[in-house]
Amino acid sequence: MPAPRPVLLLMLLLSGCANAGSWVEVGGQRYRVEVADDDAERARGLMFRDELAEGSGMVFIHDREEPQAYWMKNTRIPLDILYFDSALRLVAQQRDVPPCSAGNACPSYPSNAPARYVLELNAGQAAKLGLQTGAEMRLGGDLPRKP
Repeated sequence: MPAPRPVLLLMLLLSGCANAGSWVEVGGQRYRVEVADDDAERARGLMFRDELAEGSGMVFIHDREEPQAYWMKNTRIPLDILYFDSALRLVAQQRDVPPCSAGNACPSYPSNAPARYVLELNAGQAAKLGLQTGAEMRLGGDLPRKP
């Protein structure tokens, strides 16, 4: 008798046969990432989350390379905000950015350099990896690199 669909799906996930999804690699560490590549997804980001699982993050993909500024409006967890250019090189970073519940009064954290990709990780990851300007990020899984 064939296995019920939920059991089959669980077996595929546990065996590693299912799609690995999106991931990035930076500083020799791989992170599973959620992707925010349109205005609505970028605006929501990691708002209203109580935690970000270990080994995961969110990558924001912009349509063009330009100076970026992110804020922590309605964000409940401290983050590292890492800015990468079109060549996937780290051009700026804001480490240990605190949560903010002050609505539109939350400060912004600029890149001060043109960036196309922004990676948000749990606070402390950039320090743990020893990330320096120029570090490379690799995109993998089903994550497309925009031209």
